[in-house]
Amino acid sequence: MKRQDDNADTEAALYLPVKQFLERRGYEVKGEVRGCDLVARRGEEPPVIVELKLRFNLLLVLQGIDRLAMTERVYLAVPRPERRARGGPLAPERPEIRKLCRRLGLGLMLVGLARKTVEILEEPVPYRPRLAKSRALRLVDEFSRRIGDANTGGAVGVPLVTAYRQDALRCARALALGGPMRVGALRAAAEVPRAARILQHNVYGWFNRIERGIYALTPEGDRALSRFADAIAALSR
Repeated sequence: MKRQDDNADTEAALYLPVKQFLERRGYEVKGEVRGCDLVARRGEEPPVIVELKLRFNLLLVLQGIDRLAMTERVYLAVPRPERRARGGPLAPERPEIRKLCRRLGLGLMLVGLARKTVEILEEPVPYRPRLAKSRALRLVDEFSRRIGDANTGGAVGVPLVTAYRQDALRCARALALGGPMRVGALRAAAEVPRAARILQHNVYGWFNRIERGIYALTPEGDRALSRFADAIAALSR
């Protein structure tokens, strides 16, 4: 009689390799206990729960989160992806997927179905978030510097109006109105303290140094004034 776990097209195919993996480490393993795919015990240690899925998906994550109410030792187990699928957005080996599991306090197992192997990518360690101070400071700085709300959240394929771009637009507008200027005069006219850096780096190709310390607007910069007319108008409100 063919065992259910011999069918490589079902989640049950993951059960035996994971069971044997844990048994070699001294666990007693049982399947389908109180809605959990696999539960393992070793002496008086807290139970280990493993949820099995043929692919990493949101349902698996939600199941794992639910099982954390019963034990802190919860693993998500999925088959090791074939080589051609390893770059997919939900490939379990992706750093973003591993980071997600760490943040949720979930372990992550890869099961090699052909050789019945199991690799632990992440252990189920409770996550203690650490604030990235430099990123937090940059976030607040960008929010504070930016004038108005020129961007639609979630939009793609359109250039963002960042605080840096707003300062560059101020410089471009000042040059359009006053003609070529020295850096100091432009800094005052545009009211942009970092004007020198913007002109020297010329990220957008809007500025041209025509003499030492003197800058003019390029044709690309002139076109930008029309393209970002709404953003420029918001700077004057």
